[in-house]
Order: sequence, then C-alpha cells, then structure tokens
Amino acid sequence: MATSKQTYKVCFCFRRKFKLIVAETPIEIKTLFETYSENGFMNVDHLHRFLIEYQNEDKATKEDAQAIIDTFKHLNIFQRKGLHLDAFFRYLFGDINPPLSSTLGVHQDMTAPLSHYFIYTGHNSYLTGNQLSSDCSDVPIIKALQRGVRVIELDMWPNSAKDDIDILHGRTLTTPVTLIKCLRSIKEYAFTASPYPVVITLEDHLTPDLQAKVAEMVTETFGDMLFTPGPECLKEFPSPDSLQKRVLISTKPPKEYLESKSIKEKGSVSQKGNDPAEEEAWGKEVPDPKLKIEADDKTDPNVEEDSEDEEDQDDGDRKQTTEPKYKSLIAIHAGKPKGGLEEALKVDPNKVRRLSLSEPALEKAAITHGTDIVRFTQRNILRVYPKGTRFNSSNYNPHIGWMHGAQMVAFNMQGYGRSLWLMHGMFTSNGGCGYVKKPDFLLNGKANEVFDPTASLPVKKILKVSIYG
Repeated sequence: MATSKQTYKVCFCFRRKFKLIVAETPIEIKTLFETYSENGFMNVDHLHRFLIEYQNEDKATKEDAQAIIDTFKHLNIFQRKGLHLDAFFRYLFGDINPPLSSTLGVHQDMTAPLSHYFIYTGHNSYLTGNQLSSDCSDVPIIKALQRGVRVIELDMWPNSAKDDIDILHGRTLTTPVTLIKCLRSIKEYAFTASPYPVVITLEDHLTPDLQAKVAEMVTETFGDMLFTPGPECLKEFPSPDSLQKRVLISTKPPKEYLESKSIKEKGSVSQKGNDPAEEEAWGKEVPDPKLKIEADDKTDPNVEEDSEDEEDQDDGDRKQTTEPKYKSLIAIHAGKPKGGLEEALKVDPNKVRRLSLSEPALEKAAITHGTDIVRFTQRNILRVYPKGTRFNSSNYNPHIGWMHGAQMVAFNMQGYGRSLWLMHGMFTSNGGCGYVKKPDFLLNGKANEVFDPTASLPVKKILKVSIYG
C-alpha cells in the first residue's frame, strides 16, 4: 500500500499589533498630583495630607494612607513606599474610593423613632404596569422588596362573590390578585435585602366581616413577625433597630364598604392626560422644587386632596364600623381629623399617626403651611402619593416631600425616568437598608426652632463637581 506524504504551508500574510488603550489621566488630576507630590512621587505623608485637606477626611490616619499605597504595590516596582501618577489616578477612580462605599453598610443611628427617617416607599405596589389596565401581581411586590423597599401598599376590595379579598386598583380595568398570595410573598421576601421593618399600608374598601377575614389572614401569615401594639395609638414610634424582622400594618380609619362605595360613585375626579415629555425614554426633567411651589402659589392657594386617600372619618366612626381583631392589628394609625389641613397638621403630644397627602396637595400646602408640615413630621409620619392623573405610572419630584420631612414619599416602582433614579439613588445610602436618617435641621432645632423650606439661607459651601467618563 502506497503511503502518501502530506505537506502543509503556513502563510503569515500580515502582522498586527494590539495595544491596550488605557484612559488618559485628565489634566486636573495631573495638577492635583503635582500639588501633593514631589518629583513625581507621593509618599505616605503627601497622601495623608491630600486625604485631610482635599478629600476632607478629617479622621484619616497615616495608617489609612499606607493601606492605600499597599494596595498599589504591584504597580510601583521602583516606588514601593509611595504612588506615582498612574497609581494615584487608579486610586481616585478605583473601587477603594467609591462615591458611596459598598462596604460601609448600615452606618447611621437606627435607634431613633421611625419618624426620624426617610423610608423607601412604594405606591400601588401590586401593579405590573400602568394604573388603568395592567395586571395585578405579587411579582412587583417581590421585586420591590428585593431592591430594599420597606413600605408596600395594597388596595383591598371584595372579590366578585363578596366572600374573599382581592388586591386591585379600584374602579379600573386592572386584573386582581388575591390578598393571601401577596401576604405570603411579603413574608417570604420581606427581609432578603434588609433586616429593618416592613410596613404594609392598606387601602381598605371592605365590610366588617371581610375585615375579620383580613385579620385572620394577616395573623396566620406573619405570626410572631407581626408588631401589634394594641388598639390604641402609639405615643411614640419605635425605632427601626427595635423592629428588626418585624412587619407593621398601617391603614386609615376603615369605612363601611357599601357607604364608601355609594359616596364615591356619586362623583368623579376630572383627569387630564400626561405631558408627552414624560413618555420619553429618559423621563421628564425633574423640576426645581421651589420653582414648582412658586408656580402653584400663583394658580390656586387652596389645598385639595386626590380621591385616593379620603381619610375623613374620626375614631368615633371607626369604632362603629371596624372589626375589633382587625383594629388591633394596626400599628401605625392613619387618618385626617375633620376641620381641614390645619387640624390635620396639629401635633398631639399623646399619640402619633400617619397622614397622607397627594403630590399636588403637598405642593399647595407647602406654600402656606411649610413649617407646620416640618413640625408635624418631627413626631408623626407623612405619606405623599402620586396624583391620580399619572396613568402611565410616572413619578414626581421627591425632593419636595423630603425637604418638608415627609418620611414616606410613595413612588410607582414599576415606572421609569429621572424621578425614579433619584429615589433609587437616595436609598442606596446607609447600606441600602431602606431607611435613611433625616438631617438634624428637619428634627427639633435649638429653642424649638423649625426649619423653613422656603427661607433663603446663606451659602455655607459651594461644591464643584467634575464628571469624567
């Protein structure tokens, strides 16, 4: 058998050089390095001075500076006791110098009352899309909890047979999901992202017999996880630290379902379409809160709330219409005393409560009652929710609520745009635990002073920010 000889030819037809492109050090960083170095070299003393003088890290030590240098030893073959420009540049833009430290964790005081914190809050947490025709599901609730949201809203309505409870956006085409399914999902995912308390705000459209069924479901689902202070209002809210791994129920004074239904069906709220700009992929530009308030001042000084939260019954009405076991589950009582906004914002030294205002109601109330709102939120909880015309689940400027001390600025977490980015960004702080301590000026001031959000205060410091891509 003849053997065949196989031959191969290799042709190198071209040569190609590959070069790793590294971001060039900006001129500002070069100038900064020259200021805090000598002869192209930054030693421990230089870096320590930079941390204190330029970074304002007053508590930084030489040991901290040395630890930074040690991180870049592999880059400093000839300079093992300091940094050259490339290492300094990598330090500034690297993981060990982030804008918000991912390793810092929960670092704020968590032993103050709940009213001293901004709380990550969802609105109509069960909706998968728009406010009028999307599906209701436990999936968006799960996603919100996994992100760290601490306040979940559920709208409770009788099912078609009037013998069970559905969760849906009332008087719309949204398809319902059962209450028990939502409760079980909340129990399973409540503390996956944070150990701090979850608050369930209930919009109640139920008869007393269905309220009793809710009480049974809630008690059986959460068991010892449930914080139940009893039927009376708390004199002061507990702290997030004392409520770790606990679930709290918050609802307004419940109404007789049939009475509520007949009253609401007599009238309707006029609703206008949204600004087309909000439909854009980037979302509408967030307006300056002071300019927004000033614009509202020129239009209508009266405060009117949306129909979503008609908290117009006092405790006397509630005693006649509320199932006792259901009433005893309420940890954060919600309601608006009769008499208008001034009465609603009065601070009772013997009890604390939650008040809800719509987005436009807060903007209008801020014009004439700004300091009253701040004073109210020092002890009590204020919830702000989107106006009823946000059919596409868009959001509003959260800063108006925050600057007045509102703890629960409720957002459509299934929405999009700049406002939602601000909300998510706010709650990445403090370890992403869902609770951010309010600044001291929103709490009790010297000589019982109250912060005025509309006051023009002297500028303490101008912060210049440069962004490098």
